[in-house]
Amino acid sequence: MAQRIAVIPGDGIGPEVAAVGVRLLTRISEARALGLQFDWFDFGAERYLRDGTILPDGFMDTLRRDYAAIYFGAVGDPRVPGNEHAKGILLAIRFELDLYINLRPCQLLDDRLSPLKGKGRRELDFVVLRENTEGLYTGTGGTFKKGTEDEIAQEVEINTRKGVERICEAAFAVAEANGKRRVCMADKANVLLHGHGLWRRVFAEVARRHPGIDAKAMFVDALAMDFVRQPESYQVIVTNNLFGDILTDLGAALTGGLGLAASGNIHPGRVSLFEPVHGSAPDIAGQGKANPLAMALSGALMLEHLGHSAEARLVEKAVRLQIAEGAHTPDLVPALGGPAATTDAVGGELLARVEKLLA
Repeated sequence: MAQRIAVIPGDGIGPEVAAVGVRLLTRISEARALGLQFDWFDFGAERYLRDGTILPDGFMDTLRRDYAAIYFGAVGDPRVPGNEHAKGILLAIRFELDLYINLRPCQLLDDRLSPLKGKGRRELDFVVLRENTEGLYTGTGGTFKKGTEDEIAQEVEINTRKGVERICEAAFAVAEANGKRRVCMADKANVLLHGHGLWRRVFAEVARRHPGIDAKAMFVDALAMDFVRQPESYQVIVTNNLFGDILTDLGAALTGGLGLAASGNIHPGRVSLFEPVHGSAPDIAGQGKANPLAMALSGALMLEHLGHSAEARLVEKAVRLQIAEGAHTPDLVPALGGPAATTDAVGGELLARVEKLLA
């Protein structure tokens, strides 16, 4: 049976990297008879500025009913100063489809990309699971006496037992499925006594159900320091929405930069969304400077979610070979050397490597 993929390239460099990613996955699907079908949607700043559409009525139901996954480029455009279209697309999909797992692998693919002295591929290999539907990103709060010298602004952090428990369970499941023995939960329970006290208690309860895993809780500031000092100590990290957002960008910086950072927004067994982390980067849009490898690696995560593990490993291997032997976009040149290549040139080489691996 066909598996339909909704492609939303979005803004900025999103369409450039999405074109590379879809071309790659289409070829793999044809060669391996995976039955992937890609349907393109033009939601983003251009559509919003043209006719006011963010997402049409009923689109979430269409995704739930008709699609296996969403392959997402990026949203964000300076012509929409409040980025209301971005919130209405990406955040709406995350919340309304209940994509509670934000999965961010942080794996160094080439020792030359490590910014840490003496730390290479063996030491820099962990994954972060960020709670994706609660925390400080729900928009709960408000302002009082806005614009006056007496203004009060409140942002309310939401933590539910259900939300905390299911993301902690997901972290242990990821560890067990991948032969990992260590899970670390990051919080700030020494200051945020109520919400993060809940995280501590629930994490301890979940850990007792998984006695084969070494579980520990850490304050997030200590964990951030440890990422730099001894990243080899960590295999699976689970944390809340805000801390996960910060820690995963640090993880990307330690493993080659945002141009290689992939992510999945996942609800197991349901339609889920896969996107590179780099954002729309409007300052380089249309210049052929965007790195398409994060989009390719996000495609690998999507293939894994769809049950095509062998093809996911094939994409990952092609990316590793591209980094080791091929041309690179400008973001990787300082570490890897050589002249800078365009997005399309790197994408073309990557497709050729996939062809060889398929053969």
